Amino acid sequence: MAERKLKLIANNKKARHDYFIEEEYEAGIVLTGTEIKSIRAGGVSLRDSFAKVEGGEVMVYNMHISPYEKGNRYNTDPLRQKKLLLHKKEIRKLVGYISRDGLTLVPLEVYLDEHGRAKMKLAVARGKKLFDKREDIAKRDAARDMDRRMKNK
Repeated sequence: MAERKLKLIANNKKARHDYFIEEEYEAGIVLTGTEIKSIRAGGVSLRDSFAKVEGGEVMVYNMHISPYEKGNRYNTDPLRQKKLLLHKKEIRKLVGYISRDGLTLVPLEVYLDEHGRAKMKLAVARGKKLFDKREDIAKRDAARDMDRRMKNK
């Protein structure tokens, strides 16, 4: 299988720290012309963003896309809700997941595919407790120590 060429634009590192990732989906994003230009320039942030299923459509909230500097009156609200493009079967599956207790939809990353289209990696996630976060940090530190010791020998 050929490797796909992707250009990572934004990554939500906090999502992997705060949530257990159950399943991942790739979704297209409905954008205006100035928004896609701003994304190509790297002006997007996923901090505190989340997704919801409303009326059979998946919407992402609090995804900040900076106004395009040459966009003047065509720029839109940087925090407006954006529609995500998924197949109906996938949306029904997501509704089933999030109807269960404790699961939510979290954006993981925004990237451009090989055709220059903006895509979002969306995850079905379960929130971590404080002790889970500490456990993950301890495992990461132990793995780092092992790597250091192996490198020195």
